[in-house]
Amino acid sequence: MIREDELTSGPQVAPKLDVAAVGSASQLSGMRAEWNALLDASTAGPFNAWEWLYPWCRRISPDVRPLVLTARDRLGTLVGLLPLGLEHRWVNGVRVRRLGFLGETHVGSDYLDVVARKGREAEVARAFFQVLQGLRDEWDVLDLTDLREGSVTLGVAREVFGDTNVRKTDRYVCPYETLVPGEPFDAFLKRTGRRDNYLRRRKWLEKQDGYRIERTDAPGDLAGPMTDFFRLHALRWSSDGGSQGIKGAGVEAFHRDATQLLAERGRLRMYTMKVGGQAVASVYGILHEKSFVYFQSGYDPAWRNRSVGLVLVGETFKDAIDMGMTEYDFLRGTESYKADWVTKQRQTVSLRVHGAGMGGAWFTQTEELARKARNAVKSVLTDELVEKVRRLRRRKAAVH
Repeated sequence: MIREDELTSGPQVAPKLDVAAVGSASQLSGMRAEWNALLDASTAGPFNAWEWLYPWCRRISPDVRPLVLTARDRLGTLVGLLPLGLEHRWVNGVRVRRLGFLGETHVGSDYLDVVARKGREAEVARAFFQVLQGLRDEWDVLDLTDLREGSVTLGVAREVFGDTNVRKTDRYVCPYETLVPGEPFDAFLKRTGRRDNYLRRRKWLEKQDGYRIERTDAPGDLAGPMTDFFRLHALRWSSDGGSQGIKGAGVEAFHRDATQLLAERGRLRMYTMKVGGQAVASVYGILHEKSFVYFQSGYDPAWRNRSVGLVLVGETFKDAIDMGMTEYDFLRGTESYKADWVTKQRQTVSLRVHGAGMGGAWFTQTEELARKARNAVKSVLTDELVEKVRRLRRRKAAVH
């Protein structure tokens, strides 16, 4: 297994950077201030934040051992992080040692990547990959998922590991829109496909007794809005067999922790629409640099015909413009409602590298055989039946 002393004993490959490792959640807990300072000085995305990855280690994957690589300059200043976790998977009787990003599963983390000071992305990524290259006997698979397609990390991985040894796979399409700070909201609405419907639905709602939209961003005020959010999110997906985005008590506990920590950093916005004192729609938003990140939402299906979700999303766009944001990001998924608001898309990708042994090739081969089997079954089923099977699987998962 990879040991911390293997990464700290003697000089590393990159002479200007000292590469070491943080190998436990307890060590990770003390890194918040330094991690935040680095993230603020980088171009890394919101889900590389300590406030997101530390609670993920605690709540989601306690069996994944943190192996966070750090890079420091000659003065000891932290200039880079590679937030990895090491897990052991048994694949048809073969143990596979897999390195992957912290935060990669269960919570919808897009844009995971190396975190490096602006301008030093390639240097830092190279230092990390050169160390991992020297330790290829100690791991079988390096899986880096949900990178932005244009990430420097992909090119550096090909340089260090060899172009033919790096496998790139497309992951998700993420719709987004560029905002113009100070632009009148109605001018923005005219550029969307929802202006008339949004204004008509909002006008009707504003006439209802007790209609209001509450914005919560203070750490001490989150208990009620989060309870409303979980209830409304579950209601929204109840007829489809349950949510795949927020599933299980562990994931809910993660989000309660993460939203508290993000709020402490001024990075959270929870929106709750109420009518007659009852919460009918909710949006969970994250602020990152000049970007408003629409993370998740929920609404009461009894209010579907009143378009409460549409109106509340519109209000988050208005708020984002008022705050001076320059981008609104819907993250992964090309649901039709997103296309009514935004016109741009970006792609996320994954990269995979096999270690020195045969475990990585076995892991990949097994995955590919399983995928071919699934596709073969889908090819003989109608779309309607495929969707029914998916719903049945979600219902069974929700029961267990």
